[in-house]
Amino acid sequence: MINKATGGGSLHVAVIGSGSAAFAAALKAVENGAIVSMIERAGDIGGTCVNVGCVPSKIMIRSARLAQQQRCNPFHGLANHEPQIDRRRLLAQQVARVSQLREAKYESLLEANESIELIKGSASFRDSSTLAVAAPDGSTRLLSADRVLIATGSSPAVPDVPGLADTPYWDSTRALFADAIPAHLVVIGSSVVAVEIAQAYRRLGADVTVLARTKLLSREDPALGDGLARAFEAEGIRVRIETSASRVDFSEGLFAVSIGSETLAGDALLVATGRPPNTADLNLAAAGVDVTASGAVVVNDHMQTSVPHIYAAGDCTMQPQFVYVAAAAGSRAAVNMTGGDVALDLSAMPAVIFTDPQVATVGLSEEDARCAGLHVNSRTLNLDNVPRALANFSTGGFVKLLVDAESERLIGAQILADEAGEMIQTAALAIRNRMTVRELADQLFPYLTMVEGIKLCAQTFFKDVKQLSCCAG
Repeated sequence: MINKATGGGSLHVAVIGSGSAAFAAALKAVENGAIVSMIERAGDIGGTCVNVGCVPSKIMIRSARLAQQQRCNPFHGLANHEPQIDRRRLLAQQVARVSQLREAKYESLLEANESIELIKGSASFRDSSTLAVAAPDGSTRLLSADRVLIATGSSPAVPDVPGLADTPYWDSTRALFADAIPAHLVVIGSSVVAVEIAQAYRRLGADVTVLARTKLLSREDPALGDGLARAFEAEGIRVRIETSASRVDFSEGLFAVSIGSETLAGDALLVATGRPPNTADLNLAAAGVDVTASGAVVVNDHMQTSVPHIYAAGDCTMQPQFVYVAAAAGSRAAVNMTGGDVALDLSAMPAVIFTDPQVATVGLSEEDARCAGLHVNSRTLNLDNVPRALANFSTGGFVKLLVDAESERLIGAQILADEAGEMIQTAALAIRNRMTVRELADQLFPYLTMVEGIKLCAQTFFKDVKQLSCCAG
């Protein structure tokens, strides 16, 4: 076996972390002839996505949606009924699939690749070229490498709310792996994690109250948050906008959440207010690596930090916190560490929130465009103009397209719809390929599909689609 810490004269890359960015970088670096030392402090490898993020959350969301379809469907000839929900069995199935994917996509890859050494322990910089790895047994190993990738991810934020730290509140991990459904779940937060888990628990049988400091999805186009709030309220989720918790107490199995002069009682509390980067323990100052005020590693579009031979990728940087961004960044970092020259272009990065209806975006919003000084035109098509939505008896939502006024190029899209996540890539490819809205409107789209809504919305820049026959081109 190769001595991966020193061997063979090959370029030696140290990767701190074992999530999506780390694995993408390690595999690409090995492909390009390097040897890799991967350092992981946690018990399980694989990072947030497979273990406590994307995979378990989507399993939970899917089961919750199927429960809701039994409870409430739009077809008159299908009788609705209250589903029988066994949370423990659902959780066991979820845990088994997570374990299966972790073994298949992470553990087995390490076992099969002799050029990657896994080192268990916590890494910190002694200087820009030396890492100290504190092992679980108390020993410390010094490791030198030609290149270093920081890919340590992020962790749930703990807001400074009096009393909160002394209570058994849930972060996202605890919420995803709880083995019982609470009678009343209070959610502090209003972005991606908060809204996905809130709706899942409502559909699995809990009463749910969401406390939004401003409004739902405040960083997105306002119509997206407003539309999702209406959908939530229709399902019985209470959304309290412009509301912050001033204190949290816990006694005799109940949380008391103070909001102004009012106190909410709940038997579970989810805190989902963001995910700061895991960089505090890395001693980055010793290496001369620049970070933001929040501790995020500053990188350029080649994933290079302020120290030329140290790179960073994923949630520990200022990049958007999506697993596919992390993987793409890790792969590109490895190319650049091994002599290549590639950049990560996020100008056409699609994003999806897996609520029901789903929220999907790509490119610029109108506010983004105004801040950039662009002159734009936009059109919004309600889903009652999309034949597939009508056939589904599910017309709550819209497709919005944004174009540059001068060139007519598509520069942004926002969608609130069933299957918005499946639709958004069409808009992403159109933006990536600099298509005009006329070119997009002239494309052939299959009928009946939800993605046809993008074509119809593009047509609204030039005609009244209400005057078209069902599948008129």
